Amino acid sequence: MPTRIEWTQETLNPLGWGCYGPGGTKEKPKVCEYCYAERIAKRNMRDCELCRQFVPHTHFEQLDKLKQWKKPRTIFVQSMGDLFHDAIPDEWIKAVFEACGAAPWHRYLLLSKNHSRLVRLANDYALPQSNNYWYGTTITRNQDNYVWGATNNFFVSVEPILEDMSRLNSGIDYLGALDANIKWVIVGAMTGTEAKKHQPKREWIENIAAQCRAANVPLFMKNSLRGLMGDAFAQETPW
Repeated sequence: MPTRIEWTQETLNPLGWGCYGPGGTKEKPKVCEYCYAERIAKRNMRDCELCRQFVPHTHFEQLDKLKQWKKPRTIFVQSMGDLFHDAIPDEWIKAVFEACGAAPWHRYLLLSKNHSRLVRLANDYALPQSNNYWYGTTITRNQDNYVWGATNNFFVSVEPILEDMSRLNSGIDYLGALDANIKWVIVGAMTGTEAKKHQPKREWIENIAAQCRAANVPLFMKNSLRGLMGDAFAQETPW
């Protein structure tokens, strides 16, 4: 469906609206404190009770849209959850990729907080590596570690940025990580009711921008940073 997410044209949610959060389970959900998806689910009336409850489930009928959209589109897959959460069965993930593979004229963006499982699946199932598949991970603080190297087109979404990330703690120097793996960086501020409590500083964004320039990596600043960055505001993509 059309979206206000600036870095994509469409969103598609074949697993409905729902997520247990990083490390969470059905019995003990751990939804992120900054989760926009849960806020939207709670305030929107939906025909599906499981969507209202924000519980992962399937709406595979959504995948039919991929062939119906004849014109190529950039699609954020599972924007209202995490396709690679440990609670998601492999069969559901395979079904999503089969449908994407049958509509190769689109560009697919797959963003997960559970990057370790994405890496495992990339190794086990040989997830698509063509240029129309982009795999990303979300980080908000320096302590959000990640290890990468299983996909060609890897991007990082620093949203919401909650502290200065002049050096992201990925086990190696951030500039080195950019040189080796990262092909795109997205950065944005906290939105919603908690936005005033977590306003980023301009130098935080400038530090990331400097690292991206040094590594020749496109940087996409979300509209939440437009006022803060002024003339330095930029929305770059790798395509």
